[in-house]
Amino acid sequence: MNQTADIIVIGAGIIGAASAYRLAQRGLRVVVLDKDRPASGSTGRSVAGVRAQFNNATNILLSRESIAEYAAMPQSGYRAEGYLMLIPEAGWAEHREAVALQQSLGIPSVALTPDEAQQYATFDTAGLGGCSFCPTDGKVDAHSLNHEYVRLARESGARVVLDTPVTGIERLGEVWQVQTPGGTFEAPQLLNAAGAWSGEIGKLAGLEIPVHPARRMVFSTGPLTLPRPVPMTFDLTSGVYLRSEGERLIFGRADPGDTGWREGLNWDWLEPTLTLALERWPWLSAASLDRKASWWGYYELTPDGFPVVGRMPGAEGWLNACGFSGHGVMQAAATGRVMAQIAAGETPFIDVSPLGIERFAGSEVRRLDLQV
Repeated sequence: MNQTADIIVIGAGIIGAASAYRLAQRGLRVVVLDKDRPASGSTGRSVAGVRAQFNNATNILLSRESIAEYAAMPQSGYRAEGYLMLIPEAGWAEHREAVALQQSLGIPSVALTPDEAQQYATFDTAGLGGCSFCPTDGKVDAHSLNHEYVRLARESGARVVLDTPVTGIERLGEVWQVQTPGGTFEAPQLLNAAGAWSGEIGKLAGLEIPVHPARRMVFSTGPLTLPRPVPMTFDLTSGVYLRSEGERLIFGRADPGDTGWREGLNWDWLEPTLTLALERWPWLSAASLDRKASWWGYYELTPDGFPVVGRMPGAEGWLNACGFSGHGVMQAAATGRVMAQIAAGETPFIDVSPLGIERFAGSEVRRLDLQV
C-alpha cells in the first residue's frame, strides 16, 4: 500500500531535518526519506562554521536568524569564537560597504586595519587593504545539531525513514509519488533537501535543478602550541582558511576544478594549499600534519554560489531547499522556518525570492558572496 503524507522531505541532513521539524510543528504529516543517516553527507563533514559576514542581505538574514536559534539550543554546541576576514587592497572599499550593510542589519561586525586585526591572530599583512571581525560568528557541532533537529521533528510527529534511497519520482494527479525499496510514498508536496544529491533527485522527476557536487579537503595539523586559539580566518587573497580545533589547526582551500562524484582525500592539493598558507601565516611551518585527522566532504554548488530556495515553476507542489554552496549548516535553522511558511502558502519571514530557481533563466550572472 502507498504510504501517504502532507509533504515528503528528501534528505535528513541539517536542511531537511530543520525543515521537517518546522513543518511537523505546524501539524503537517511529514515523511523524511534519506538514503543514509542524518549527518552522513555534507553536514557531518563540514567545518561547522557559522557566520553572518556576507555582502548580500538575504545571506546575512538567513545566517543571523539561524545563529540566534543555535545560540538558544544547548545541543548545537554553538561557540562564538568569531570570524576574521583578510581582504586584499582591491576589494577593501567594497568590503567596507558589506560591513556597513551587516551593521545595519544588527550584525556586530567591525572593520579593522591589518595591524588592529593582529589582536585576533598573527598573520603577514602584505597586500591587505583591511580586515573585518564579527564576534558572534563561530562554530557549532553540526553532527549533534543535525540529530537534534531529527529528534525535534520526530517529537513533533514527523516520520523519518533512513537507509532508504529514492529510486523514482513522478507526479500523479495531485500528488507526488516517490518510489523506494521500502515502499511507495505519496504527498501533494515534496521538498528537495538532498544536498549535493539534489540535482540527481530532480532528474528522477524530470526536473533540471542546477546543483552539483564539489569535493573539499580539510587538512589537520598535529597538536600545536599557540599563544591563543585562532578564530576562523579567511584569506580572501589566496582563498585559504584556517582555525583552531582544540590543540590542532584545520585549514583548506577550494579547488575549483574538483567537481563531480570524486571520493577520498586528494593529497596532491595539500602542497599548493600549504604553500599559500605559509605566505600568510609563516609560523605554520612549525606544525606537523595529521593525515588521520584530515577529511573530505562535498559542497553542493550552484552556478552563482547562492542556494535554490522556494517553489519549482511548472512542478506543482515541488519545493527546493538545496545548493547552499558551503553555507547549509550556518543557514539551516532559518531555512527550515522559511520552508514551512512557503509550504503553508504564507509569506516567509525572510524574503528569499532572490534565491528562486527562476533566476537561472536570465542572462545576469550574480557575483559570488564571500565564497570560500
